[in-house]
Amino acid sequence: MTQPRRPVDFDPHRRAVSIALPASLAALAYPALPLYAQDAKPKLDVPYVPTPMEVVNKMLDMGKVGASDVLYDLGCGDGRIVVTAAKERGARGVGIDIDPQRIAEANENAEKAGVKNRVEFRVGDLFQADFAPATVVTLYLLPDLNRKLRPQLWQQLKVGTRVVSHAFDMGDEWPPERTERVDFKTIYSWTIRPEHKKSRA
Repeated sequence: MTQPRRPVDFDPHRRAVSIALPASLAALAYPALPLYAQDAKPKLDVPYVPTPMEVVNKMLDMGKVGASDVLYDLGCGDGRIVVTAAKERGARGVGIDIDPQRIAEANENAEKAGVKNRVEFRVGDLFQADFAPATVVTLYLLPDLNRKLRPQLWQQLKVGTRVVSHAFDMGDEWPPERTERVDFKTIYSWTIRPEHKKSRA
């Protein structure tokens, strides 16, 4: 699949999203993993898709993101959710994506925004990752990937952690607590509750 051209500058009206899989994610303070070669062409489970900034901001609103939060963005693309959360709301953040080019862009965008000391971006395998440090998780994947991640989110995340998804829900087993429409896009949100710690999808 041909990737769209990499933007020269960070465009606040576009968000690149692509995920799939190598290397496990450690805690927030763990050093970033080295990037793969820029000409590597990983197989993407989710295509490179832009998200309007209006949707990014609504996702942060629905996740109630503030200065005390640690936000993990799964399939972070060019890092705009993490960068915006750090720059505008004072949060810390970790972004994970399979595509080294997107991770390079995310690091460049964090540098331009002046938030490199508050964020970290890694090439990583979502299905082997540890999300336990998160207080908010954002994602823009596909329905089958959301459902596959659901038990991992339930098991790893602390009670009270907020989860926000652009475009796709988590299946009938986990109905959203809130649904909003912005710019003709649907956003869903959930909270990890004690019963989820005992559940298996």
